[in-house]
Amino acid sequence: MNETPKLFVAIDQNDINSAKELIQKLSPKMCGIKVGKELFTACGPEVIEWSQSKGFKIFLDLKYHDIPNTVGKACFAASRMGVSILNVHALGGKEMMLAAKEGVDKSNNDPSLIAVTLLTSLDEVALKNIGITSSVSDQVLNLAKSASQAGLDGVVCSAKDIANIKNELPEKFLYVTPGIRLSNSTKDDQKRIATPIEAIKMGSNILVVGRPITQAKNPEAVLNEIMNEIS
Repeated sequence: MNETPKLFVAIDQNDINSAKELIQKLSPKMCGIKVGKELFTACGPEVIEWSQSKGFKIFLDLKYHDIPNTVGKACFAASRMGVSILNVHALGGKEMMLAAKEGVDKSNNDPSLIAVTLLTSLDEVALKNIGITSSVSDQVLNLAKSASQAGLDGVVCSAKDIANIKNELPEKFLYVTPGIRLSNSTKDDQKRIATPIEAIKMGSNILVVGRPITQAKNPEAVLNEIMNEIS
């Protein structure tokens, strides 16, 4: 498994030039780069290759969720790009996650394969609206245990979910936490949020931070502030 940074910056841009401009304001010694759906759809593997050439580790955040065969092949292809982390949706089921793990294992690289439990934009009301009657905490626990049983390396979850699931999972399981907001920032579309230091204290291994850094007047200064806080 690749050694990974403690923080990945989510670069949510829709063209390669603006993405490069933003990434160049950051340091690969301080963070990795999260490439999500918007950036990858707009720019494809080019932005991954360019970022890696600048020394950045990559979290490919495409949340694969499809039939097992398709997800297995996608994870094989993603692993071949040399990314450090990639993910799938745990809601795709154990068979799908086993196929994802097989795809990663067949590649010549060894990224961390993690599963998204529930999006941090979802709360109890949203779950009920899509027909899930269990609580957020119960659903996250069930999905995290399924990911562990499939041999995955960790989960994406809210920092506030970790205390409920940690004792049921392997000691070296990774907890990757999005929904990170600074103490003076707004929640926007995120429901289950935490500050950087709160997330670390709750057990997060890796933080994913987007808008608080990328929309700042000085992204590097905010990144340095966060890293000093959690170091």
